[in-house]
Amino acid sequence: MTEYRMCTRCVMDTSDPEIVFDENGVCNHCHTYDRMVREYVVDGEEGLRRLEQIAEKIRRDGRGKKYNCVIGVSGGVDSTYVASRVVQLGLRPLAVHLDNGWDSELAVKNIEETLKRLGIDLYTEVLDWEEFRDLQVSFLKASTPDSEIPTDHAITAILSSMAEKIGVKYIIVGHNVRTETHLPRAWSQGHFDWKYIRGLHKRFGAHPLKTFPHFNFFTFYRRMLIQKRVEILNYIGYNKKEALRVLKEELGWRYYGGKHYESIYTRFYQGYILPEKFGFDKRRSHLSSLVCSGEMTRAQALEELIIPTYAPSMQEEDREYVVKKLGLTDSEFNAIMAAPKKSYWDYPSYGIFMKHPFVQKMVPFVKRAMKLFR
Repeated sequence: MTEYRMCTRCVMDTSDPEIVFDENGVCNHCHTYDRMVREYVVDGEEGLRRLEQIAEKIRRDGRGKKYNCVIGVSGGVDSTYVASRVVQLGLRPLAVHLDNGWDSELAVKNIEETLKRLGIDLYTEVLDWEEFRDLQVSFLKASTPDSEIPTDHAITAILSSMAEKIGVKYIIVGHNVRTETHLPRAWSQGHFDWKYIRGLHKRFGAHPLKTFPHFNFFTFYRRMLIQKRVEILNYIGYNKKEALRVLKEELGWRYYGGKHYESIYTRFYQGYILPEKFGFDKRRSHLSSLVCSGEMTRAQALEELIIPTYAPSMQEEDREYVVKKLGLTDSEFNAIMAAPKKSYWDYPSYGIFMKHPFVQKMVPFVKRAMKLFR
C-alpha cells in the first residue's frame, strides 16, 4: 500500500495514484503548472496586446456574418466572465448552452440575466432525457470515476458543430491555465473518446443513442485543423476573486457554492460520489491551482478541505433527487457505490490505440503538421 503523502507546495496528495514527487516533495502537477504558465500565459500589456491581435483577426474573418465566434455558457464563473470580456473586445458571439436536464434554477437565472445585460444571443441544445439518463446510468454502472464525461463530450460536440453550421472557426472557451491545471488523469479521462463512451453504453445501457451529440476520432481531428479554440483568460491575468466581484456587481450574477456546482448532478457527483466511492476530492485540484496562482495560501486551502464538500443536509436531498431522477432504486444505487472500482483502461478506447508504439512515434509529426495547417 502506498504511503500517504501530500505535495509541499500545493494540496494534491496520493489520492491521485499516479502522483510523483521530486526531491523537495513538490508534485508533478505543480511542475506541469509552471511549464504551462511559461508556455501559454501572457500577462500585462503584452497579454492584452496579443489578445487584441486575436480579437482583430476574429473581427476581420467574421466580416459580413451575424456572429464571428461561438462561446459556451454554463452559468458558472469562467464562462460568464468570458462572455463579458468577449463583448468588451467588440466581438459578436453566439452563446451555446447544453441543457442536460441537471441545470440548477440559479444557473438558468445567471445565464438569462447576464446574457440579457450583455446583449448576447443564446442557443440552447436540449438533450433527449431518456437517452442521456441511460448514458449516465451506464457510466455509473461501469464503476469508473468518469461519469461527467458524457456532458463534457456533448458540450464540445455542440460547440464545434454550431461553429461549423454558422461558418465561423473561433470557439472561445473559459478554460485557463491558472485555475485549471492540477487535473489528475486517473480522476477522469476519455472526454474526447467516442469509442470509450459508446462502448460503455453498449455494455451497460438499454436505449440506443440516436440523437446524443458526439464526434468520432476523425471528426475531432478534422475540426482541430479547421477550428481554433481560444483561451482568452490566459491573456488577461485572470483572477477568480476579481472575476466574481465583476460578475456580481456588474452583471447581477449570483454564486452557487462551488466549482461547477451550477449543475445539480455535478454537485452531487463531485461532492458525494467521487469522495465516498473513489476517495477523490476534486476541490484538491481546484484549490491547488489557486495556491500556485497566488490567489490563496496553502494553509487556506488546507482549511477549506476540512469543511465538508457541501452541506450534509443538501447531500441527502441531492441523493434522493438524483437517484429518483435517474430511475434507480436505493438498493441499485447502493450497489453502484459498493461495486469494485474500475478505470478508463478497463474498457475499449482510442486511448489503447494511442498507446501503440508506432502511434506514439507518429504523434510529434502529427502535432507539427497540425501547427503548419493552422
